[in-house]
Amino acid sequence: MLKAPGTAILRRAVARNGRHLWTGTGLAGIYQICAALVPVVIGVIVDQAVGPGDLTALLIWIPVLAVTYLVLAVTYRFGARHLQRAIAEEGHRLRVEVAAQILHPRGLRTDRHAGDLLTVSTTDADLTSYFLDHIPRITSAVLAVAVSAITLLVISAPLGVIVLVATPVVLAILNLTAPLIARRVADQQNQAGRATSLATDLVTGMRPLRGIGVQDAASARYRLVSRESLAATLRASGTQNAYLGASTTLSTLLAGGVAIAAGWFALTGRITVGQFITVIGSAQFLIEPFGTLAVVPSWVAAARAAADRVASVVQAGLILPDGVADPDSLSCDLRLIGVTHGSLAGLDLHIKPGEFVGVVARRPSDAEALMRLLAVPDAYQGDILLGGEPLETVDRARARRLLHVEPHRTDLFTGSLASNIDVHDDGGDRLAEVLRAAAADEVADLHPDGLDAPIAERGANLSGGQRQRVALARALLAQPPLLVLHDPTTAVDAVTEHAIAGGIRALRHGAANEAGTESGAGTESEAGAASLFSTVVITSSPALLAAADRVVVIGDGTVTAEGVHADLVAGDDSYRRTVLR
Repeated sequence: MLKAPGTAILRRAVARNGRHLWTGTGLAGIYQICAALVPVVIGVIVDQAVGPGDLTALLIWIPVLAVTYLVLAVTYRFGARHLQRAIAEEGHRLRVEVAAQILHPRGLRTDRHAGDLLTVSTTDADLTSYFLDHIPRITSAVLAVAVSAITLLVISAPLGVIVLVATPVVLAILNLTAPLIARRVADQQNQAGRATSLATDLVTGMRPLRGIGVQDAASARYRLVSRESLAATLRASGTQNAYLGASTTLSTLLAGGVAIAAGWFALTGRITVGQFITVIGSAQFLIEPFGTLAVVPSWVAAARAAADRVASVVQAGLILPDGVADPDSLSCDLRLIGVTHGSLAGLDLHIKPGEFVGVVARRPSDAEALMRLLAVPDAYQGDILLGGEPLETVDRARARRLLHVEPHRTDLFTGSLASNIDVHDDGGDRLAEVLRAAAADEVADLHPDGLDAPIAERGANLSGGQRQRVALARALLAQPPLLVLHDPTTAVDAVTEHAIAGGIRALRHGAANEAGTESGAGTESEAGAASLFSTVVITSSPALLAAADRVVVIGDGTVTAEGVHADLVAGDDSYRRTVLR
């Protein structure tokens, strides 16, 4: 019997694909009934037409056999079409559902890494959808065994009893291995997810790994995880193959026993030659449905293990509550009051509308904690206010439009340079301005196709600095009232870094204040709105810090200094050592 948590997933798959599933199952059942009747019709032809030499009977029964085969062909074709559609649609729905849960703006509460989540959204979703293929196969096999058993009972009661008694006994014995199969298949999928996660991390970070010379250690670690995954796969495959071998052997022995008994009955005159042919044909035919019923526990175990993993994502809780607050974007400031999270310890920070603030974190863990907290405000103490409203209570779609957090390590996607920057294809005249501000126009100029230049997966065909500039241009084009950047220029040269610092300043603060429409603001109200843009750059770059209105220094999880970059450089030795290395 199916058990939670995957039970609900499997039941829902059956319910929402009912029309195609049950139509296909019905047609598959008719197909198997006709297949079971083929040896019966052949036996009748032998006894009533071939044996006595009756041409009339032969002309009557040959069309019956032909119609049986025609029904076989038609029901198989259309039944398979309905079932394949149900399986394909359910697989698609599960993949979309898992992906939507993973990407939910309120944040998924899970310990699974990216690679493992990828495995759940692909392999496990497909294995779960295959459960819709098991139902018609099981139903058809039961109908085939029932028709054949009735046929054998009519011909010879002992033969029918053998089938009716032996079949459930064999299935009961084989079903004892179902829990073991489920455990090993689940372990196989978990280990495969771990290996995929690690492979994803290693491929993404290969350049820095080579830079610090630890690629051999990383390869050794992946080799160990891969071997564990291989061992789990071999255990699962070995169990399934042993089960398949045992089920095939028992099914063949059962069918062979029926055939031997029929041969004895024919020799002793208990059944006719035609009946003997029917019994032999039925015994041969029964090998397939016997085999199907025998592997049912293995199928269900694999589907249940996959459904459990899908359920662990689909039914996982969300980190943030369903926010309803709606702050005003024109007066939307950010205030952290006594915030404790990770390495942060009682942090007080206020970002006013229109400010350009640099944040220097002496410990990398403080910068990471601040970024993580602003992106997904979870498990912290203190208050985080966005436009005067607690950040976790703000509608997530609204919060994402008001506050955009661009992490240090960001991803690009397969497509063109333009599609990675102007995601919604609505940048218009602002696109060129944003490209200049992020120095991403130089990336386009290096390629003959310009903005149509192809981008490989994760931006693998770009350098680290080029990826940073493209990601920065994408963030700037979004025009969030509050933009938080974490080390956006660590991979670019000093000249480009100065250009980017000035570009960010001019685009989000300087040009709108000084020249209004020169920055692309077409109206007075748009220029006023642009002047309220706030920008926070968490960095130790002197160029970016010099462009900021003020600099906040975080040490030991709290603010330790604050002022203008030039003043801090002149009067704070610790600050000077941090930013002028």
